[in-house]
Amino acid sequence: MSKACIFLADGFEEIEGLTVVDILRRAGVEIHMVSITGETKVTGSHGIEIKCDTCIGQENFSETELFVLPGGMPGTKNLGACKALTELLTASFEAGKKLAAICAAPSVLGDLGILKGKKACCYPGFEEHLTGAQVVFDQVAQDGNVTTSRGMGTAIPFALSLVSQLVSEEKAQELAQSIIFKV
Repeated sequence: MSKACIFLADGFEEIEGLTVVDILRRAGVEIHMVSITGETKVTGSHGIEIKCDTCIGQENFSETELFVLPGGMPGTKNLGACKALTELLTASFEAGKKLAAICAAPSVLGDLGILKGKKACCYPGFEEHLTGAQVVFDQVAQDGNVTTSRGMGTAIPFALSLVSQLVSEEKAQELAQSIIFKV
């Protein structure tokens, strides 16, 4: 079974975070919701409280294949300001692990230099933070071990792309059909 972690900060976009968790769990991927706040309770950008599985200092990431960042404000800024997270993302990228970010969150990867030479997309207005990337305007951009997406409206295609990468394209298509999502 594949293992993924999604990092949640106060102010994260609930649909972007929880859609990924839901779709990956339906696909049989073990995904942990990891708080970067030091507490397992995190409040989204629209006031919805979520209880995470663990906190960043308590999780063992050695078996994690995929690290996911949801967007939202001020969630994205909070993710980028978390030194433990940015160090983990940089080391994981260098080790060839998969990274994914949606909406404003690709800016965190861009600011770390992770997007250099890669196709990437983001929420309109954050393109200047995609340092060194070839900016595209697709719903989802997957280039090597990095996947980016544009926003809340692309959360399902984003999550299905992650299923395709971690499990199989067939499983992603099966899930799309089961949730009445036309690809």
